[in-house]
Amino acid sequence: MSAADKIQNAAQDLAGKAKEAVGNITNDDSKVAEGKADQAGASAKKAGENVKDVFKN
Repeated sequence: MSAADKIQNAAQDLAGKAKEAVGNITNDDSKVAEGKADQAGASAKKAGENVKDVFKN
């Protein structure tokens, strides 16, 4: 996983956490769901990159 990918995934995860927090504060269930989806997407990308790294070595 390149450094740029790690940074991008971390940024997506952080943005998702922020959306989820805003949704919790404002009682906006759709914003909470959107934040969780962003976090799940970042986690999936990270897992995919980790699998690639295993097979590279």
